[in-house]
Amino acid sequence: MSVRGMRSVTVRAPGKINVFFRVGAIQDDGYHDVASLYQAVSLFEEVTAEPADDFSIRFSGPIDASGLPTDDRNLALAAARLLARRTGYRGGVALTVFKRVPIAGGMGGGSADAAATLVACDELWGTGVGRAALHRLAAELGADVPFALEGGTAVGTGRGDELSPALAKGGFHWVLALSEAGLSTPVVYRTLDQHRDEHIVDLGPQPELVKVDTAVLQAVRVGDPSSLAESMHNDLQVAALRLAPELSELLELGESRGALAGIVSGSGPTVAFLADSAQSAAELRGVLTRAGVRALTATGPVPGARVIDG
Repeated sequence: MSVRGMRSVTVRAPGKINVFFRVGAIQDDGYHDVASLYQAVSLFEEVTAEPADDFSIRFSGPIDASGLPTDDRNLALAAARLLARRTGYRGGVALTVFKRVPIAGGMGGGSADAAATLVACDELWGTGVGRAALHRLAAELGADVPFALEGGTAVGTGRGDELSPALAKGGFHWVLALSEAGLSTPVVYRTLDQHRDEHIVDLGPQPELVKVDTAVLQAVRVGDPSSLAESMHNDLQVAALRLAPELSELLELGESRGALAGIVSGSGPTVAFLADSAQSAAELRGVLTRAGVRALTATGPVPGARVIDG
């Protein structure tokens, strides 16, 4: 049967902010145990899947994606191939990704693409594997992919892929300050390990197992931005600031001009500022824009990967 003439499917999946992030000691396998509180925010990737005889991917949207791989190193293509392999689907897919989430910005854009691709291909191909099976496939692709599938607010443990939903009331207003240059996640982790080694007398040995602080969970449960501002934390921030010192000035600017608090999101270099209202967020975005910083407003939490057309 020819695949030509069949419908396309478009799926939207969110970027995320790590509102809280603890990193345990490096383990024998080279990985770290982490504890994160993720919040999905209204900065969405859209993946359109169309029937094809082979696998391909192209990009559009306001983000310059010219440096992204279009072969099997791309996480979205890897997601499509994994689903086809596990279900025995013999065709292919042409993927078009409309990118809004910054690349290498610590906001999980590639993971959102992969999650959206799993949902889009499952719908397009009629493989019907179900949400639980998609979640297992997502975990094979990367630590942030299961969260992009689920969205909302969640605690991530292990390598970040063992998720449990966190109760969250109301919405939070964010201003995202974007950087032109990305930071490599492995390099940020290595820099953190180096920093800890250099300061072991002051810091002491790091615990192997880490957890999300009760204070941050309580803050999102009651929907209180002031409490959340006081309890946000990111162990990777010290490494990101070491690699990109200009982020310190950016944090100071935002926090001196109305933000309740600012934090480097994940491995950076995106900086997320928490505001107390939509108006405060819009005003801070204006301040940052006039200072030459590319900034966006977003709200959270929002749902994970969902079909919007198809």
